[in-house]
Amino acid sequence: MSFVPPGSGWPEDPAGPGTPVARTPEEVGELARSSDALGELTARQSVCRACPRLVEWREEVADVRRRAFRDETYWGRPIAGWGDDEPRVLLVGLAPAAHGGNRTGRVFTGDRSGDWLFASLHRTGFAALPTSVHAGDGQRLIGARLVAAVRCAPPANKPTVEERATCYPWLARELELVAGPLRVIVCLGGYAWQAVWPALRAAGYALPRARPPFGHGAEVPLTRGATAVHLLGCYHPSQQNTFTGRVTEQMLDDVFARAAALAGLTH
Repeated sequence: MSFVPPGSGWPEDPAGPGTPVARTPEEVGELARSSDALGELTARQSVCRACPRLVEWREEVADVRRRAFRDETYWGRPIAGWGDDEPRVLLVGLAPAAHGGNRTGRVFTGDRSGDWLFASLHRTGFAALPTSVHAGDGQRLIGARLVAAVRCAPPANKPTVEERATCYPWLARELELVAGPLRVIVCLGGYAWQAVWPALRAAGYALPRARPPFGHGAEVPLTRGATAVHLLGCYHPSQQNTFTGRVTEQMLDDVFARAAALAGLTH
């Protein structure tokens, strides 16, 4: 089998053998809307099979594996939201990496982007450890939660428009379920900035009529009822950005320190 079966004992696996599986876009919408609790939602996210191309790719990668990881078992399933169940800060990325989250079972874990991200989250008080190596390594987030707009590793890191639309209900429902304590949403990259916009509207946030442009350090005030929430932009800590200096450690730290201040957190 080229993926970890739900309920087999993998650390942090939110699903069990009886978790319902979405196999069509319509079933994604139905299972997302009917999830009454965050644990139920993440379990359903983690077994989704609604996008045939993504299912085939993630499981092929898990079967073939990269030479450096050839002796490891790959997760090979969608990557559910992870972190604090009542976050003050939500971080949104694009999609898991084929040999990162698709291998480790935890978002932004086991690749270079994750190395940069978790080191910065640790420096700014959001992560208990400076590294995130694999599920069950003792890492935990403090007042923060991580999600991906697309939950499966896509070929060439490029999900199709249809795949993004299919995955959208998972993100929208997660935003609804964490809305109570949430005060800051950090978008890691321009794609996350675009993807989160309709999900925010569906989750009941009042948005500006025109979507402001993405940029590092961009800040947009939002409201949900009487609650003020801030949307922040942050360049993605991809290898292309970190190698070229477009993103530095200080730039990441500045955004997360700002997020902590807006969220009223003192780490």
